[in-house]
Amino acid sequence: MFSIQAFLDSFGPLLWAARYTLLVSGLGIALGLVLGALVCAAALSRWRAARFVAALWVSFLRGVPLLVQLLLMYYLLPVIGINVPAIVAAVVTVGICASAYISEIWRGAIGALPPGQSEAAVAVGMNNRDLWTRIILPQAVVMSLPALVNELILLVKASSLVSLVGIMEVTRASQAQAATTFRPLEVYIAAACIYLLINLCLAGLGRYLEHRMAV
Repeated sequence: MFSIQAFLDSFGPLLWAARYTLLVSGLGIALGLVLGALVCAAALSRWRAARFVAALWVSFLRGVPLLVQLLLMYYLLPVIGINVPAIVAAVVTVGICASAYISEIWRGAIGALPPGQSEAAVAVGMNNRDLWTRIILPQAVVMSLPALVNELILLVKASSLVSLVGIMEVTRASQAQAATTFRPLEVYIAAACIYLLINLCLAGLGRYLEHRMAV
């Protein structure tokens, strides 16, 4: 039978492990935002070589599963003489993978802006830097916010894959807890509740930011 006590007892260890889930997801999305901006800039560049590199980057990362990317990063770094903790390899992999999707999100948001705004800014003598910082980017950020929050939620769920390289996040902690208590149903339902709680908080934060940044 389902044990309420075993279900409740599972939350302590799993909530402790959730800090790694949030760490990998948070640092991964931060790295993805930086790399995604660079890839987006390359994709919108007038240089054909830059556009080719950006297209290749996005195609590869969206075409190869995150799990395969994680295993490649985890086993490749020691081969080339770079020894880093597993969590560093996980954050870098998640960030690199996220950059492909974030770059496309921003490229789509920028492309959706009416071209007349840029033309009007140029007509009144606005330089390129002011055009981007005062007109294009503020609107693109607002337009892309729902998709970025959705990407963060996807990263939180995808972070369960890092358990395969030994990181004690929620999924790996739930596996260890189920193995010691012999109550897998209760433990995995508790893990599902924790993931759901995290993602509901992120969704609520996204709606709040949309409301505050709405123009």
